[in-house]
Parts: sequence; C-alpha cells; structure tokens
Amino acid sequence: MTERRTKTIKTDYLARVEGEGAMRVRIVDGQVEEVKLDIYEPPRFFEAFLRGRAFTEAPDITARICGICPVAYQMSSVHAMEQACGVEVGGQLRALRRLLYCGEWIESHALHVFMLHAPDFLGYESAIALAKDMPEVVAQALELKKTGNELMTVIGGREVHPINVKVGGWYRTPRKRELRPLVEKLERAREISLETVRIVSGFHFPDYDQDYELVALDEPGAYPVDLGRIVSNRGIDIPVEEYEDHFVEEHVEWSNALHSKVIERGSYLCGPLARFALSFDRLSPLAKEAAKEVGLDATVRNPFRSIVVRAVELVYAADEALRLIGEYEEPDAPAVAVEPRAGVGHGASEAPRGLLYHRYEIDDEGTILSAKIVPPTSQNQRTIEDDLRGVVERSLDVPDEELSLLCEQTIRNYDPCISCATHFLKLDVERR
Repeated sequence: MTERRTKTIKTDYLARVEGEGAMRVRIVDGQVEEVKLDIYEPPRFFEAFLRGRAFTEAPDITARICGICPVAYQMSSVHAMEQACGVEVGGQLRALRRLLYCGEWIESHALHVFMLHAPDFLGYESAIALAKDMPEVVAQALELKKTGNELMTVIGGREVHPINVKVGGWYRTPRKRELRPLVEKLERAREISLETVRIVSGFHFPDYDQDYELVALDEPGAYPVDLGRIVSNRGIDIPVEEYEDHFVEEHVEWSNALHSKVIERGSYLCGPLARFALSFDRLSPLAKEAAKEVGLDATVRNPFRSIVVRAVELVYAADEALRLIGEYEEPDAPAVAVEPRAGVGHGASEAPRGLLYHRYEIDDEGTILSAKIVPPTSQNQRTIEDDLRGVVERSLDVPDEELSLLCEQTIRNYDPCISCATHFLKLDVERR
C-alpha cells in the first residue's frame, strides 16, 4: 500500500485582521483536500439583543457591533426602520449621512491599507516594524485616519460608536462653521490618498485573476455608499427588500459566522472590487484619473490588487466629503418625524468591506419583534476559502512558511471583520 503524503498549512491566530480566527489547509498527494477559514470568536447575539427593544434604539445598539465600521450598521438600521415606518429622509439630512459615511471610509481604509495590508507586500511582520524604516509613511497613514475620525466626531458626536444618528435624521445637525475647519484637513487627506494610490500600485501582486460574481449597491448618479438597489455583474438587479429571495446564509461546522451564497449559484464577492467594477463611471473625476494613471481597468479581478482599489476609494471619499461640505446648507430641523407602525423594513449600505444588509420586523408600538443582520465578511467567507484553495493550488512548490504567509495575505485581501461576522448562532436544545 502506498503511503499518502499529507501536508497541513495552518495559522492558529490570524494577525492583522479584526477579530479572532484561524486558517487550515490540508494537502494530500499534491492535491488541496481541505480549506477552512475557522472563525472561532464567540457569537455576540446582537439580533437577540434587539428583540423587545424600541425601534429607535437600533442605531445605537447596532453601532456597537463594530468599532471600525459603526456608521455602516447605523445607516443600514435607520434605512430599514424608516422603510418599515413609511418615511424617507432626503435633502441635507441625507447628505450628512453620506458625509458621515465618508469619514468612516477614510479611517477604515487608511487603517487597512497602511497598518494591516501593506506590511504583507513590503515584507514586514507589522506596521510597527514598518514604522522603523518608513516613519513618514506611517505618519501619513495616522494623519489620514485622524482626519476620518475628526469628520465622524463633528457629524456623529464621537469617532467610535457615533451617538448623533437617529431614525429620521439626527439629534443635532452641525453648523457650517463647524465643518469649515475640516476642509483643509480633507484637502490634505486627498493629497495623501493620491500618493497612496501611486505607492501601493507599485507593489508586487501575485498572478491570480478570478471570475467573481460581484455584488454591490447601485445608486443612480453616485458611487454607492448608503443607498441603492442591489446589483451584480451576472444579472441581479433587485430592491433591497428582495435580498433574501436571492441570497441565503448557511452554517458550517468550523465557523461561528454564517456563510452566504447566491441561491442556486454559490460564492460571490462584495466590497471595493465589486463597487469599483459596477460603478467605476461614477467615481469623482480625480479618483477616476488616479485609477487610470496606475493602469487600473474598470474591472479588477485580482483580489491582491484590492489594496489599490481601496486607495482609489480613499481619494473618492475625501473628494466626496469636500463636495458635500461645499454644498452644505443648515437644515431647518435635525430630523423628520417618524411614527411607528407594524411592518417589516429592509436596509442596506456599503460598509468599507462591502454590502451590509439589515431586516427588522416591528409592531405598531415600534417594538422590534425580529432582526436579521448580514455583514460583508459573512458574505465573503466562501469566496475567501475559494481563493485560499486557488492560491495554494498554484503555489504547491512554495516552501511551507512562505505559503502560510501567502495564505494569510490572501485572507487580508478582504479586510475581514471577524467580530462583525460572529453576531449570531442558532442554538437547538434537545431535552430527554
């Protein structure tokens, strides 16, 4: 009997990702037999927390799901509640939501590009090690992140878990004079972002183009941020309320986070690559020019190049924030009245990592009866595992240590937010 040759590539504690996870790849006789992204961070049961609470509490409760992308959770939740109550928020109140979101994109993308992902391409184990040799680059990254945080503070009340967002609008809207000091900082952030595009486009990228189904919001006349229909490059074009007719979550034994897929099709990809491909023509002229300058096509199929697309989105977010501030007029009231009514509401927005879907059922007093939240990391998990398999199959002759690092880099392409993903676990109790 011929003995089978088995090799396992594993990382028990993934570094430079938000949350706790592991990776395992088993190779048998030169064939990849098993690939697992093991998310073992305990579930936090946010959907259960929401049941029985007032519909007005959803923005503040869901913001606590993540300290990096709280605005995404707030925006998806308020859109869902407003839909359930038959209310639309427009004008400057809606523009302020987009402006707050720009702050989150800036701080989150800056963190990922410089602190979490760039060390992979530059051969450093961490941003701290990178700072020893390139202090000016890390200093610019911190400046960029600080500007995003300041924008979130002015609009949202504080930089982590903003407290100024409410169903119907805001508790308080800013004065023009409060926004004015941000202009110079955002212009500087835009300059840093343009330079970032040039820097990261010069990295060495593994040869790994894939034919993904790309899924993102589509907003007429605007790059997708906080509203729109859900579309894909393979024919999906639906209102947000039809999300669950086309996408389903499944439990796998090795992960505390549910896996999402397109019904009857399988894996898909959301996030910067999807937004960029589906709405390239709606980037600001400067962001579009920055992309073309470094040779980015409208569709980027190599996930390792996602770092360049995120840098282009940094340019866009700074540009868009400046536009919104320039056009801002103080509204007459900080919010529109919202009266609860029994119904179901759906909301979606584009977190830095991709599409974030919320659904709530409320009664006629506004009490939340049920909640469903599908984070972008859950939606990307199957595709991350597909990529791990594909990268390993192309790199079987690479030494184990180098292959392990390449696998970790493959995961970090998606900037996974594991804490966001482990929000729910279905528990069946059998008593005898």
